[in-house]
Amino acid sequence: MAVTLNLQPALKLTPGQFAELAQINQDLQLELTATGALIIMPPTGGETGNKNFEIYIDLGLWNRETRLGKAFDSSTGFRLPNGAVRSPDVSWLKLERWQALTPEQRKKFLPLCPDFAVELVSETDEIQTTRSKMQEYLTNGLRLGWLIDPETKTVEIYRQNRPVEVLQSPSTLSGEEVLPNFILTLQPIW
Repeated sequence: MAVTLNLQPALKLTPGQFAELAQINQDLQLELTATGALIIMPPTGGETGNKNFEIYIDLGLWNRETRLGKAFDSSTGFRLPNGAVRSPDVSWLKLERWQALTPEQRKKFLPLCPDFAVELVSETDEIQTTRSKMQEYLTNGLRLGWLIDPETKTVEIYRQNRPVEVLQSPSTLSGEEVLPNFILTLQPIW
């Protein structure tokens, strides 16, 4: 289970301070909420890590073939427009948006929201917290998001200006217009 430290009003981390804290504590997965709370997430177990990898490798192979953008793993931080720093389990950014970043911006937490993100619910995650994170991504510009819960075999699909779509035990997911011709087979996840 993640631990949330409410630092304010005693302490307000600047983006630079948070980046330094994350650098010093590379063995921890840290996120920063828009309100300045520090979230410390435990490492995943083997099953969840393997499922994350299965999703990441499929997206990575599709991206290598299409060259439409850049794909990222769960260690990549995105500094969202609301000030939060989040690390989706798997994410992708359209190539034009990546190319618009300076070389210096590419080396740090990326100062934008990804176009696509996946959150895979692990045994230590709280579903409501993960849903809130998906909504935060949407509010900050996410175009397509998947919340995948292997235990219940459900997928929640998040899209701009549309209600969340819930699928029970789908065999595949489509990248739709965001990731053209990308199909994720969920058999390795279930």
